[in-house]
Amino acid sequence: MTAEGTLSMPTAPRVLIVGGGGREHAIAWKLAQSPHRPRLWMAPGNAGMAALCERAEVTADDPGALARWAATEGMDLVVVGPEQPLADGLVDACLAAGVRAFGPTQAAAQLETSKAFAKYLMQHAGVPTAPFEVHEDAEAALDAVRRLGAPIVVKADGLAAGKGVIVAETVEEAEAAVRRLMVERRFGDAGARVVLERKLQGTELSQMFFVDAETVVAMPPARDHKRLLDGDRGPNTGGMGAFAPVEAAVEAGIPAQVEATIVRPTLRALREEGIIYRGVLYAGLMITADGPQVIEFNVRFGDPETQAILPLLRTDLLEVMWAVTDDQLAHLPVAWHSGAAACVVAAAEGYPDKPRTGHPIEVPGGTADSAAASEPIIFHAGTALRDGRLVTAGGRVLATAGTGDTLAQALSVAYETMRKVHFEGMHYRTDIGSTTGL
Repeated sequence: MTAEGTLSMPTAPRVLIVGGGGREHAIAWKLAQSPHRPRLWMAPGNAGMAALCERAEVTADDPGALARWAATEGMDLVVVGPEQPLADGLVDACLAAGVRAFGPTQAAAQLETSKAFAKYLMQHAGVPTAPFEVHEDAEAALDAVRRLGAPIVVKADGLAAGKGVIVAETVEEAEAAVRRLMVERRFGDAGARVVLERKLQGTELSQMFFVDAETVVAMPPARDHKRLLDGDRGPNTGGMGAFAPVEAAVEAGIPAQVEATIVRPTLRALREEGIIYRGVLYAGLMITADGPQVIEFNVRFGDPETQAILPLLRTDLLEVMWAVTDDQLAHLPVAWHSGAAACVVAAAEGYPDKPRTGHPIEVPGGTADSAAASEPIIFHAGTALRDGRLVTAGGRVLATAGTGDTLAQALSVAYETMRKVHFEGMHYRTDIGSTTGL
């Protein structure tokens, strides 16, 4: 921002969005509503994003190539959606190439890319989290499981596409999890080191924050439904739906409490390590009898929480991102719409293990490729265009979203749209928003 408090942003800024899931479609949808009329590119994007973004002719998994492309093509801002490019140092590469980037550096991303790093940092900072042990030897980990007993949580230290956390109710389940991670190496080097921690009791909550070098701004607290089936049954997934805000958390002052006892101490501990955090910080929480405790940190927007939170953002998202990269977030009032928002995910048959893809998708007209803020809304994730037809191309195929004065109204809109979506083997939960308390 300038001394007068206005953003020093170019006219019609050129913005590259990295990623291709529902989160990235929601980001593109919101950025396209900016009065600054940004021109958007995607790498790699998806079929729904294609109506809002041009495709960047560059591989999405090479940070150096992406940064060079962004510099050559005159991108004013690179927005990094998923965790892997952050882990690979894409923000660092962009900054080195003279390109503004929204997201934490590789060093700051360790909060998500190494669970051991995050746990040790929280321990040092006095952040409330479950007691834990870190092991690099499989036999030592197995001995620890037998000593600690169950229930126990077994976590791969590194990134494992959201599948490296096993909540074991018995010692036998925990032993099997250790062997899968450390001996069989189901997730490669991510499982070379494991974190064992006590299972926390309470209700889960997702609390995200916009963060620059000095300022922290809370987003509405959200709840993600991880299990595949109604009633929180079945395997864990990347998320089958979400809603925001969780009114009980707002009434209990949870966002301010999390900022004071979790986020700011964590950011201070990072600064002691010479690391400045900028971007979105996601705290996955368990609300226990002793207050909020950290289950995990993510270093980017959550998915599918983003699809339920960005529809509530009143302030221009582009201005928020620009302010974060300029360390001027304190000078930008971030406002939210009243009411509630919700999203419901449609998954492919076989998800989360071996989703079946290539099936044609029918969607209601006028919703899949719109940048308008009006309802209904469809955010694509695992979709592609083949011979001019929209087809499934991933496990979580798309999400329908809705807003309303109440959560019930928002859910009604989301489910009304979902009933108009069809593809072979389609599955979605019918009870998103059913757990609203703490």
